[in-house]
Amino acid sequence: MSAFTTYQLPIVGMTCASCAGRVERALGKVAGAQGVSVNLATEQARLSAPAGSLPALLDAVRTAGYEVPTRSLELQIGGMTCASCAGRVERALAKQPGVQQVSVNLASERAHLQVLASVDDAALLAAVDTAGYSASLPQARGDDAEQAQRRLRNERLAVGAALLLALPLVLPMLGQPFGLHWMLPAWAQFLLATPVQFILGARFYVAAWKAVRAGAGNMDLLVALGTSAGYGLSLYQWASAEAGVEPHLYFEASAVVIALVLLGKYLESRAKRQTASAIRALEALRPERALRVVEGIEQDVAISQLRLGDQVLVKPGERFPVDGEIIDGHSHADEALISGESLPVAKQPGDRVTGGAINGEGRLLVRTEALGTETVLARIIRLVEDAQAAKAPIQKLVDRVSQVFVPAVLLLALATLLGWWFSGVPLETALINAVSVLVIACPCALGLATPAAIMAGTGVAARHGILIKDAEALERAHAVNRVVFDKTGTLTSGTPRIVHSQTLDADPADALRLAGALQRGSEHPLAKAVLDQCAEQHLQVPAVDASQALTGRGIAGAVEGRQLALGNRRLLDESGLEPGELAASAQAWEAEGRTLSWLIERGERPRLLALFAFGDSLKPGAKQAIEALHQRHISSHLLTGDNRGSAKVVAEALGIDDVHAEVLPADKAASVARLKLDGVVAMVGDGINDAPALAAADIGIAMGGGTDVAMQAAGITLMRGDPRLVPAALEISRKTYAKIRQNLFWAFIYNLVGIPLAALGYLNPVLAGAAMALSSVSVVSNALWLKTWKPDTHDSETP
Repeated sequence: MSAFTTYQLPIVGMTCASCAGRVERALGKVAGAQGVSVNLATEQARLSAPAGSLPALLDAVRTAGYEVPTRSLELQIGGMTCASCAGRVERALAKQPGVQQVSVNLASERAHLQVLASVDDAALLAAVDTAGYSASLPQARGDDAEQAQRRLRNERLAVGAALLLALPLVLPMLGQPFGLHWMLPAWAQFLLATPVQFILGARFYVAAWKAVRAGAGNMDLLVALGTSAGYGLSLYQWASAEAGVEPHLYFEASAVVIALVLLGKYLESRAKRQTASAIRALEALRPERALRVVEGIEQDVAISQLRLGDQVLVKPGERFPVDGEIIDGHSHADEALISGESLPVAKQPGDRVTGGAINGEGRLLVRTEALGTETVLARIIRLVEDAQAAKAPIQKLVDRVSQVFVPAVLLLALATLLGWWFSGVPLETALINAVSVLVIACPCALGLATPAAIMAGTGVAARHGILIKDAEALERAHAVNRVVFDKTGTLTSGTPRIVHSQTLDADPADALRLAGALQRGSEHPLAKAVLDQCAEQHLQVPAVDASQALTGRGIAGAVEGRQLALGNRRLLDESGLEPGELAASAQAWEAEGRTLSWLIERGERPRLLALFAFGDSLKPGAKQAIEALHQRHISSHLLTGDNRGSAKVVAEALGIDDVHAEVLPADKAASVARLKLDGVVAMVGDGINDAPALAAADIGIAMGGGTDVAMQAAGITLMRGDPRLVPAALEISRKTYAKIRQNLFWAFIYNLVGIPLAALGYLNPVLAGAAMALSSVSVVSNALWLKTWKPDTHDSETP
């Protein structure tokens, strides 16, 4: 029968007695709920329900139209050494009233919780302490890094001392193959081994005792039992030896095992610290002070003193302290560590800047638009932290194994001891074989296999502008075999440009120059496209006189004494002109979905000068992205609301496999769902108007500037609009998932091979200890290879 828990839920939104009654009835319908009482004055509900009922209770309150406020919480956990430790802490926290979700990460030594707003932090800390571990609220990153450095330094000193004391004990063993048979006296071995066993190895005894007190086992228990057995056997052999007879001692085995385990833990800690380097690099981007400008006076203030709307001066070479809009100055911004963009981006008044980016050569005055946790950098850090804290679905297998692993090893060690003893071998041989089983069977590698790879993979992806929302997205993305692209803003720039032009009895450059003159001062997107083309060709655009907007038709004016007009087909018809030689081109370009503008010279005898076709330009890297997907045998699909002609042009230019055009935004999700019937689908869009389709896909990839909408709707967010990041995101996902599988394979195979060899007497405790230490280090080191990954986004095409 399930244990019952008393729940006290704060309720938001109740305004009268009927509200309280509605909540009470809703909670009463939850399976097993008893004694439901809702107090309108205190805005709280109190009831008893089976343990683990909190999600159902929260759903019941929300269904009734009210809310139970919750909050996220992070705890630093100390004392965890293996996967079973992380599982024990997780279960201890999950049992606490008010805890909705909990995930414990062995690699980062942190617990991430979703709890009711009313939950007392002290109760959670006490629960971890009762489970045999230590917990504390997170410190500032600087303090946390300093504490980690101090801990590493202490571990290094302990390892050095242990190796120095153990070396004289193991040297005689190393000399035996060369005919050197000498051994330290028993008293000398005792003096060297004892401080290693009980001073440097005290951490194992403390942690083992806490585990036993909590009714569980962990790696420390295995090490403490194994080395104590070897040390105790040595004392017995020494005490029972006849006078003048040199006893066979095992002090060196216990001392060397502890030294090797300490060395392994130190190397593991160093490697784990490297897996979290991405977060530290992002945190280092935050300036602590800023130059606020008030009525022309510069004030050096702490970031915490800034308010929205404040004007901040950013000098050349400084980091932008806030997210904001430039109101004065011209410069470039280096956003490499935020968006992964390798080249500096030009900045001018009206442009937005991101806190943490580096200002280039100019002084900029910036109006503050986001501070603290609302900045892009803060959201990136939060997203990466959440991804690194999350558990991949494959981790569930490890969690189930870790729950029974240590008890199973203890039983196997006992079976090894009894089996060898009953077979007639001396008790000391049977005991040493059992000790080898205890020492080699450490589950550290199992616990580190998944989180180490996830931390390294998501970290290196973030440095290149790829934000992976959680481990589930990471695990799904590696299996994608279909990628669906939105067109505008994803594969194309979203801004028109002149893609075709043709003239009649006029020089092409001169026709473009005259068209540019008519468009001077206009804010129309097509006007900007004409002027941009003039600038690209370095044309001198003349002035226009008597400029007049022709509603629904175009624009007219006098240029260099000539009466000119530029507009649509209606303007052409009103002028009494026919397309003539341009008819075929006009028809072909209209079939492509292009927008046409006719340049006309007006007067007594109007004549047609030129035809311009405007269209959306392809993004640099779009074709390379599609080719990269095809090389990985991933099919590409275009899903757009635009007309079939323009969609077909884009698809043919890029080599896209399939086109779905003229699809309404509401129908995009249904189109994605149909594609999912035959494969694993990733949808790539801008994260706002494509949100339903992003959510419908197996993996949503939002391409944009890291907005809140994009981050919430998609499993992966690309911090810059480079289509080549799409195959790059799938590639880092594939590599990370491959590392997880490699790590789990080696962790499992290590135990599957090592434990039987130890039980059969083929491994002595020293070799078992070395293998155990090596397994954890190798798993984390294998994950760290991901840090060398770089996306293939070099420019190799002309847009």
